[in-house]
Amino acid sequence: MRLATYRHQGLRRSGIVDGDAILPFPPGAGLLDVIRTGSLPDTGAAVPLAEVRLLPPVEPPAVRDFVTFEEHVEGVRRSVSGAAGVPDAWYDAPTFYFTNPYAMIGAHDDVPVPPGCHALDFELEVAAVIGREGRDLSPEQARDHIFGYTIFNDWSARDLQSREMQVGLGPCKGKDSATTLGPWLVTADELEPYRDADGFLRLALTAEVNGAEVGRDLLSNMGWPFEDLVAYASRGAWVRPGDVLGSGTCGNGGCLAELWGLRGRQDPPPLEPGDTVTLTVEGIGSVSNTVVAGVAPAPIPSARERPRDRP
Repeated sequence: MRLATYRHQGLRRSGIVDGDAILPFPPGAGLLDVIRTGSLPDTGAAVPLAEVRLLPPVEPPAVRDFVTFEEHVEGVRRSVSGAAGVPDAWYDAPTFYFTNPYAMIGAHDDVPVPPGCHALDFELEVAAVIGREGRDLSPEQARDHIFGYTIFNDWSARDLQSREMQVGLGPCKGKDSATTLGPWLVTADELEPYRDADGFLRLALTAEVNGAEVGRDLLSNMGWPFEDLVAYASRGAWVRPGDVLGSGTCGNGGCLAELWGLRGRQDPPPLEPGDTVTLTVEGIGSVSNTVVAGVAPAPIPSARERPRDRP
């Protein structure tokens, strides 16, 4: 089943995607309600998809973005910090950072260039959406806590990211401006036929910029399956309905920075206003966003030299 959130005739609605139409739930019935209760409301008369604006399927309470593709780590690490190889610590556990749940945008929304950014990039990912709360889950238990999957594009200001991560924390304004979720939420049962013998979802992933393919990979090249990500996220903490867990960016051109690191130059160039990025995931669908001009950053002064007085 495919479930969408959309705007139609000025109203925010949710419903079931049926071919080229949406069967709407009653007004006020959102996908988080469906996820929490596990039950589907009655649906109304079909609305053509061509007449709606797709919104992010859910407004997630929390968003964790993992980094599970070894090939991506190798290329981007060289691009962002100049370091070669993959850190030994990467192999220990599926590392993640928390990103901005208020920055979610729809499948076809425009993406403004973040203030002060001169090296905008996309990131091709798939996200799992939690359906049941849980804590200290095993990977086997975690599978039953995944409601479904959606495409996740973690837009990244690479120049801002490269500078701020020298402080020794995770990404900050480099990842804060926009994340595409969409085009809809595909329930987990629909993707089970793609599961391989090792427990990974073998889905083809492709990335295009202005119609030219720049990346192609398989989701099954993840270092850990989604069940492991959910189990690790729940270690000593709660995962709750609607939480979004990104796979991390795929390899082989899943973002521009990986290619920059491998080639030693910004080829292809950073995204600019007018560029359109289309990401396609087998079994889920496609999202396509166009970059537009952003706003200039409001100036904030550098830190003052702090005195070391003591009381």
